[in-house]
Amino acid sequence: MNLFATNIRGRLMALAIVLLLVPVSGSWAAIDGIAGTTFNLTAKTGHISTPDGGSFMIWGYANADTVIGQVQYPGPTLIVNQNDVVTVNLTNTLPEPVSILFPGQQVVATGGLSGPITQEVPADNGTTTVSYTFTASQPGTYTYYSGSHMDLQVEMGLVGVIIVRPAAQTLAACSQYTTSAYGDCRSAYDYEFLFLLTEMDPNIHRQVEMSMLGGETPAVDTTTFWPTVWFINGRAAPDTMAMAGVTWLPTQPYNCMPRLNPGGRLLLRMIGGGRDSHPFHTHGNNFDLIAQDGRLLESAAGATIAGEVGVLPDLKISNFTQTVAPGSTYDAIFTWTGKDLGFDIYGHQQDLDNPPTGNFPGPEDVDHNGNGVLDNVAASPTEYLADHGKPFPVIFPDKKDLTFGMSWSGSPFLGSAGPLPPGEGGFNVNNGLFFMWHSHNEKEMTNNDIFPGGMMTMFIVEPPGIVIQ
Repeated sequence: MNLFATNIRGRLMALAIVLLLVPVSGSWAAIDGIAGTTFNLTAKTGHISTPDGGSFMIWGYANADTVIGQVQYPGPTLIVNQNDVVTVNLTNTLPEPVSILFPGQQVVATGGLSGPITQEVPADNGTTTVSYTFTASQPGTYTYYSGSHMDLQVEMGLVGVIIVRPAAQTLAACSQYTTSAYGDCRSAYDYEFLFLLTEMDPNIHRQVEMSMLGGETPAVDTTTFWPTVWFINGRAAPDTMAMAGVTWLPTQPYNCMPRLNPGGRLLLRMIGGGRDSHPFHTHGNNFDLIAQDGRLLESAAGATIAGEVGVLPDLKISNFTQTVAPGSTYDAIFTWTGKDLGFDIYGHQQDLDNPPTGNFPGPEDVDHNGNGVLDNVAASPTEYLADHGKPFPVIFPDKKDLTFGMSWSGSPFLGSAGPLPPGEGGFNVNNGLFFMWHSHNEKEMTNNDIFPGGMMTMFIVEPPGIVIQ
């Protein structure tokens, strides 16, 4: 077996293991990062790997406060609180000057060299430090990236995310939520997930590595830019679905596999981290875009409109695809109840053998939601009531006529298992419903033109009662 095949097989086996562990392990529903007000970063070289067997040099920001100071792609997600005075100290071990820009912040930069946009750290093997200081005055999702030789350095991996948590949470009117993105019910959520979208031209990375091996300052023609690998949070599918911090991706610690219980609210923080726009697409339901570039879509402070679950800013935009532009950030709320599917997603059966006999409603003849359908079981708390008790609208074909996938439960009903052929199943231990979330630019769902891969992950609707960690 060649090296390529061995790499693929190993990754698939590892993915099988982590998917089996979904209910009980690790970081799946929290945004990983480092919290504080002072961050010490170093620009360093490293390597990342791709699921098709590739290994490519990167330039990245490393957290200098860790013992190893491991470079990572993307850079550490910096998590701060509104009104914090934030300082980022940067040193440099790369062969050319580097810097950091913080869009949306009023930054004071001190030390180093005067660059064309901001203060730069010279290529002096970590001797000089430049400090960037700002007050995080507005909550929201922001990006940071190099402001030096940007066509090369951002491509090489000098990019990251800043999350500013609101200073106060006014959630009394929506007491089922404990946190929000912007401080009130309109941006309240149960779970949040990061979607930092980037792309890579491996040829540029190879040229940089060869130049550095020869002791030369990289001189790369970036006008030939032609990406062939696409990433969510620094990983290409199927690595996006492995757990955060797996040892076999040491420089790519962040994952992305969103999960939600029915009736919950999921916050998507989408960021354009490269030089291309990416149309990111959600299956299963539309999302509601509530903010862009750290500002709510509202006509006036506190303006509200009803959402499918809870309230939203009044200028929110419902869509199934968001074009994520370079350098911009987008916050969206996604909910899923099974609304308007036309059948009972839990498989609650119609009561067909006990029609009314003049004493309706009797103990065996129950119309739980008043829609004229007699059903045997009361509706689930988060169920779309109009569809309660409605049967699945098609007859399933014979098993021999179906194409089975690893993540199917064998049943169309949430939380229910069905018969599967030998060798199938085991990846969906909670019997959730799986939907693919991906770039709607179809080529970006590949690794070097091989599907599946690239800017793709799976979203899972987990049955009520399953705790998402």
